[in-house]
Amino acid sequence: MKLNPQDLKKIALLTLEHYNLRAEEFWKGTRHHNVSQNIEALLQHIKGKPPFTILDFGCGPGRDLKAFVEHGHNAIGLEGAEHFVTMARAHSGCEVWRQDFLKLALPEKHFDGVFANAALFHVPRQELPRVLLELHATLKPGGVLFSSNPRGENEEGWNSRRYCVFHDLESWRRYASAAGFVELAHYYRPDGAPHEQQPWLASVWRKLAP
Repeated sequence: MKLNPQDLKKIALLTLEHYNLRAEEFWKGTRHHNVSQNIEALLQHIKGKPPFTILDFGCGPGRDLKAFVEHGHNAIGLEGAEHFVTMARAHSGCEVWRQDFLKLALPEKHFDGVFANAALFHVPRQELPRVLLELHATLKPGGVLFSSNPRGENEEGWNSRRYCVFHDLESWRRYASAAGFVELAHYYRPDGAPHEQQPWLASVWRKLAP
């Protein structure tokens, strides 16, 4: 069923409201999560001499923004939930743009890397091709996109008042490839756990230079 503009507005409003109402709870539950594997997966594939300019897409309260700065890079956050924007600025000291994932305004060829950790699964499949093209455009030639999403069998809909899409690997590959990305790597998390206990699919992609 095609989502109309009113549907998309509701999806964004209720999903952001969910996070705004639970901002402190979310921060307490995630601030000590170790995603160093994901950060390294992005950084190791970026070519050129650091420091790199990184967009933390869906930066939440700023945990990973601060990590990128501590690695010596220039990081900018992008977040739709107002409370998260305030928290991320305070925690990281970084610039944070408040933008709805479905209404992005990104500079062209600006970033060496985009870090989308637990963020893009909130984008409806209908809108995902456009959003991935916008992320492709904001990367410099040869830039790298990292994505981590909860995996599934391509279910889509409401989950605890958040709109979610649970992609499998083949589905995610189709979307990313169609947007002009070339796969560099993929893996499941948490590292070392049996596959049935790895709910996260991580993947790394390059924007080829023209």
